Amino acid sequence: MSLQVVFLGTSGSVPTLKRSLPCVVVQCPPEQWMFDCGENVQHQMIAAKVSFHRRMKIFISHLHGDHVLGLPGLLQTMALMDRKEPLQVYGPSGLKNFLICTKETLNFGLTYPVEINEILSEGIICDQEKYQVRVIKSNHTVEGYCFAFIEKLRPGRFYPNKARTQGIAEGELWSKLQSGQEVTAPNGTIVKPSDVMGPMRQGRKIIYTGDTKPFAGFGEFANKADLVIHDATFDDALKEKADTDGHSTASQAAEQAKTAQAKCLVLSHISARYSDGSLLLEQAKKVFPNSILAEDYLSLELPLSE
Repeated sequence: MSLQVVFLGTSGSVPTLKRSLPCVVVQCPPEQWMFDCGENVQHQMIAAKVSFHRRMKIFISHLHGDHVLGLPGLLQTMALMDRKEPLQVYGPSGLKNFLICTKETLNFGLTYPVEINEILSEGIICDQEKYQVRVIKSNHTVEGYCFAFIEKLRPGRFYPNKARTQGIAEGELWSKLQSGQEVTAPNGTIVKPSDVMGPMRQGRKIIYTGDTKPFAGFGEFANKADLVIHDATFDDALKEKADTDGHSTASQAAEQAKTAQAKCLVLSHISARYSDGSLLLEQAKKVFPNSILAEDYLSLELPLSE
């Protein structure tokens, strides 16, 4: 199954005519996972054909307006569209009060359950059958977190000829073996998945940093990620400003990806001062050649790794 990464907003702090505020959606049917929720997110979802009704989790990196002010509007829009599917929201301390106060002040109702989970420590914050999300503290000016969306180990390749040699004909027993169950062959022999399948395969890994300066633990946290989506607010000439404001330059983002031995880097959270961002991409590529400049509506597919 492919994972689709859709960039709904790629600007930093201030929107532009070409860039909306931060929001990235990872689509893995039948679910989608949203990282940050800047203003105007509903319009971006409509334009990118991202569903308002699918099973969904939202992860907020920190409580700065450009990353969270779209959330109350999105929740209300989903209610107006008569959403029924429960929604889970994760974010730093203070997120629950923010949403409750906004809802009470604006006096809008919800047609679906919303579960708010405040992140209290680093580690796994969401653990499901196929995917999990881990966090590590970012290096910003307020409490914040970087997220790792991790696909768990996948079953190895299934070899039909091995199954037939074991006396297992194509059908229901093949499906059971591929799902990790032992089966009994017609001759009474117990056949294990390992008898007919290759070794477990590594799942995919996507890193979303939110706003952050470089920090020492990032390389291990993002180790061998398939995709690193990193704060690259400024060009290298503004390194001191980046440090003061709690952001990264393009080269710093590239260094982080290089240290992590990532496969691909996407530069995002681009300052409104850059009309096209080509300077940032040029600087990043000198350090980490497989760098991409995020644009609104950019969609990247991460195929299954063999």
